[in-house]
Amino acid sequence: MGSKKPDLIDVEVGQRIRIQRLAAGLSQSELAERIGVTFQQVQKYEKGMNRVGAGRLTKIARVLNVPIGSFFDGRDEIQQVELQGFDSPLAAMAQPYAYRLLRAYAAISDPDLRQTIVEFVERTANQSFVGGARSERPPPGRH
Repeated sequence: MGSKKPDLIDVEVGQRIRIQRLAAGLSQSELAERIGVTFQQVQKYEKGMNRVGAGRLTKIARVLNVPIGSFFDGRDEIQQVELQGFDSPLAAMAQPYAYRLLRAYAAISDPDLRQTIVEFVERTANQSFVGGARSERPPPGRH
């Protein structure tokens, strides 16, 4: 029997666990120790490979100091969103450094500087290497 693809809800809950863990400043090992599992188990939860039971999710919520509903809130609104190769905005937020980037961006009060940073990041993301030479795709429309 082949391996089963993770359920979308399990993946989203795992992404939310990762985002909340990063926001709390905890490593996977620290969260694992506090909830009584191995860090490999936390990795599997965060990837959605292993389903998180209600009791364990309650422990995770307590350690991260968030309501248990935060792992499910807004699911209907993001379910159909596609974001540049990610299944959802949560998948993008679960990427390394994404939380730090967003936190730093939120700390910038100058709206012109914010726009400049967004445009820079969009241009950078749109650059690709084609046949060994750098080429740039047209920038996305202004938002």
